[in-house]
Amino acid sequence: MNILVYQMDVIPGDPQANREKVGKWLEEQELHDVDLIMLPEMWTTAYTLPELDDIAEDPADSETVRFLKESAERYHVHIMGGSIAVKRDGKVFNRALVINNAGELVYHYDKMHLVPMLNEPAYLSGGEESVRVFELDGVKMGVVICYDLRFPEIIRSLALQGCKLLFIPAEWPDSRRAHWDVLSAARAVENQMYVVTCNRPGEYDGITFAGSSAFIDPWGNVLQKGSVEHEETLRQELELSNVAEVRENVPVFDSRVPSLYD
Repeated sequence: MNILVYQMDVIPGDPQANREKVGKWLEEQELHDVDLIMLPEMWTTAYTLPELDDIAEDPADSETVRFLKESAERYHVHIMGGSIAVKRDGKVFNRALVINNAGELVYHYDKMHLVPMLNEPAYLSGGEESVRVFELDGVKMGVVICYDLRFPEIIRSLALQGCKLLFIPAEWPDSRRAHWDVLSAARAVENQMYVVTCNRPGEYDGITFAGSSAFIDPWGNVLQKGSVEHEETLRQELELSNVAEVRENVPVFDSRVPSLYD
């Protein structure tokens, strides 16, 4: 599977400008042999938390969802649409979107773990449904968002559902970049799956973000890594059949003893 990651800086609080930015980026890419593109967390608004109650989108009538569907169909490419702010029943959620290459929304996930260091619980509601795998081209995949990376339980849940490829869109700060690198690799190794991350660079509201988007294989090898400071596009071909080989050579899942886990 050939994947394109857009390590994108985000224009704060301006969904239309960010959609136009992504649309222009798509026009500039050679997409004829690309299977999937990936965007970062909160790419339409950035972390403009006090503004989200006003600018979050209605998931039933979302301009961004329409834009992603039209783009996926136009370029015949799957889109792991990072995440956007949506408002439902008076609550704002940080929602990941997955669109297939026919322009269909095949999965969404609302971030369940909210970041106390950013005072997220004051502005956002945590997701109310468990993570589950989705399929593109017959491959089981999963997505979690940023801070979720610190909670191995939900990623192991995806692995036990057969996930071979995990996506992590993020706005992870540079002050904790070492954690980002270590935990992303750890999730790949312990679950014997590919991990693809897309983290924004740049600065907003006094926070510098870490960039460092990456492709990590099931052995924990970093196949490619983005810069810390700059916007860029990363392209990588993943051989997903390697997952079965790794799981056969080191049969972690056969060795589990769930009955003894408290």
